[in-house]
Amino acid sequence: MAPDRQAKSPGRSEGFLAELASHADALFHGPIYEQYAALCYRNHPKLGVPEVLVVTSRESGRWIIPKGWPIKGKKPHEVAAIEAFEEAGVRGKIKKKRFGYFTYLKQLPDESRVPCIVQLHLLEVEKTFENFPERGQRLSEWVSFTEAASRVREPELKGLLLAADRKMRRTKAKAKK
Repeated sequence: MAPDRQAKSPGRSEGFLAELASHADALFHGPIYEQYAALCYRNHPKLGVPEVLVVTSRESGRWIIPKGWPIKGKKPHEVAAIEAFEEAGVRGKIKKKRFGYFTYLKQLPDESRVPCIVQLHLLEVEKTFENFPERGQRLSEWVSFTEAASRVREPELKGLLLAADRKMRRTKAKAKK
């Protein structure tokens, strides 16, 4: 079975890893920037299955999750919650404890790229808003965790999405007992 996997043409993850490798010098010798993200989830209103909110980036239109730079005087989980509202128009219960980290290359306005480590926090969505700061600048969509993992580019984020799905399903199974 392994040869079949190797025979596949390179996907988005492999392309991302090659791009990350081409910036190895910056990763090992340059500054690393930190951002904070919210993995926004809920139970589907009718089906009751867990789903996650993905948004598009403003620059490239690729699928991502809400994230942003540190804000002076705010804790990481607070920044993540702010970004979730500004980018996706959602509010809810944010976990103070980080769920994990992922890395990516942030493209700056001058076309340069800098490595970022993103601290991820789970946000259980309680309310969605029609009006929010970046409305109309991004697309957003509620999808399964598996679908979200197939849409995002960053391998570590894919793994975190699948881990969150397992966590939600275990929590739901325990609640039924």
